Amino acid sequence: MNKEQLRDLILRKKSVLCVGLDTDINKIPQFFREQYAGGDVVFEYNKRIIDAVLPYAVAFKPNLAFYESRGLTGWESLKKTMDYIDSKDNDVFCIADAKRGDIGNTSGQYAKAFFDSSQSGFNFDAVTVAPYMGVDSVSPFLEFDNKWVIILVLTSNPGADDFQTHDFSDGDKLFEKVLKTSSQWGNSDNTMYVIGATRSEMLKRVRELVPDHFLLIPGVGAQGGNLEEVLNLGWNNFGGILINASRSIIFANGEEDFAEAAAAEAKKLQSIMSSFISAQ
Repeated sequence: MNKEQLRDLILRKKSVLCVGLDTDINKIPQFFREQYAGGDVVFEYNKRIIDAVLPYAVAFKPNLAFYESRGLTGWESLKKTMDYIDSKDNDVFCIADAKRGDIGNTSGQYAKAFFDSSQSGFNFDAVTVAPYMGVDSVSPFLEFDNKWVIILVLTSNPGADDFQTHDFSDGDKLFEKVLKTSSQWGNSDNTMYVIGATRSEMLKRVRELVPDHFLLIPGVGAQGGNLEEVLNLGWNNFGGILINASRSIIFANGEEDFAEAAAAEAKKLQSIMSSFISAQ
């Protein structure tokens, strides 16, 4: 999906909601695990969530840790989940939240794993990447047309301040150096940045450095980021933001109406987004 298609999708759905499929099997309600005992519980749960929130979401973001940790069974759950999303007659942007980053030849193989469906069976639109090893660890992901690299820059976890906000003698913080340097590797048509919603006080500075890029913004929902503030600070001429919520939606409750609860939570966020987008 290219930049114009993503923008059109945002304007058509009046949403920038990305739903994180961080499907921890241990958080799936007990009654549901019993119902699908012997089957693919994670996939069946994802199906219910996808159907419930698809009217309100423009993107899905499986966090690969929750699939890789279950070995081959987890990979099968992920593949069936992605195939199910592809089967829906509804455009959606799909992100592999993999946080990869290695020397060039290894990154090339990672890129094929997520982007080259002829080899891996996966056809994600984007993958999250750690930039610590520099340009040669990121550039292989940029070789695929209409695919996106989402670079980790300013995250919402407590340990982010160990490095990301470190001050250098020239006045820049580390996250600012990452933005300035990595923005030269690709462009606003193939590169996004992860900026945590709990870092909204720094979002204005991010927009000064990368005014035209898309931002993937986690941290709204369970982590407490302010949705309205993020919309106001992050929006640009292309929309320019995808706001992720995971646990607050997919585990909105543990009752038999969990899918309806997920839909209600997604609709609540999308309604705020819709009002904001309509006013632009």
